[in-house]
Amino acid sequence: MSLDSATRARIETLLKDHQVVLFMKGTRFQPQCGFSAAAANVLNEVLPEYHTVDVLADPELREGIKVFGNWPTIPQLYVGGELVGGADIVRAMYASGELHALFGAAAPDRTPPEIIITDAAAAAIRAGVADAGGLALHLEIGPDHSAGFQLAPAGEHDIVAVANGIEVHFDPGSAQRARGIKIDWVETMQGAGLSLSFPGAGGVKPMEVAELQRRLNARSITLVDVRPAPARAIAPFPAAGVRILEEEGYDALAALPKDTALAFICHHGNSSRAIAERFAAHGFDEVYNVEGGIDAWSVQIDPSVPRY
Repeated sequence: MSLDSATRARIETLLKDHQVVLFMKGTRFQPQCGFSAAAANVLNEVLPEYHTVDVLADPELREGIKVFGNWPTIPQLYVGGELVGGADIVRAMYASGELHALFGAAAPDRTPPEIIITDAAAAAIRAGVADAGGLALHLEIGPDHSAGFQLAPAGEHDIVAVANGIEVHFDPGSAQRARGIKIDWVETMQGAGLSLSFPGAGGVKPMEVAELQRRLNARSITLVDVRPAPARAIAPFPAAGVRILEEEGYDALAALPKDTALAFICHHGNSSRAIAERFAAHGFDEVYNVEGGIDAWSVQIDPSVPRY
């Protein structure tokens, strides 16, 4: 495929006008694909400002940049008019410190973080990696404390922390944010998984149903019902705007702004606490568990709600 002169001129102008350009899907703060997010996230760690081009909004540039640099995928990072590479290369340079050196930033602190892994989490991790073919457990923690575990090959420049006999691999930014975290294993009606607790986080606060009623009336709280469908059918919560964990999914709710005030409710307040702890661990500032659950609401607030 050839590149027409007009598109080439547009690309050359962009590279001339901006020292650092990331051709990506979406923008640096709202990426529209995982690879673009990976590249933007590490650039955000190193650079306060850089230029992005949303190729989804410009099909000519989307195809033209692939031909221009003879690079078949998006995103693409250019520095000083020269192609650096795509997401994998940018992330590797970030992990090694090369990206910091390229932009004259201070070298990353490579001191392994001190972390806590509970016995339950350690047992689950050992079982999970037993048949992983030598893959390592990686933990990535974003600036908003959103976190994700994955099994992947160990990297030459990984920062490795060891706790309870378990190795956890980090990139430099995640390692800094991981200092003092506690990794636990939680089991809820929605499933089981690893959970994080950050030092100094507000954690989960109890909320009585009378306070919940006041906050709902003031529209200053988002209520999340974590009960399964059969329980909700027996006693649906009698208020508009209640979010249903089972219908929306954990990931969708975890994507809410971290300053969203969240309250979690179940039958008696037990399952909801475990779910609330997961959200608190992922950086939400104001998280509540409704004490006594829907049963307390029926007894103290609205007796028309069936008890079961």
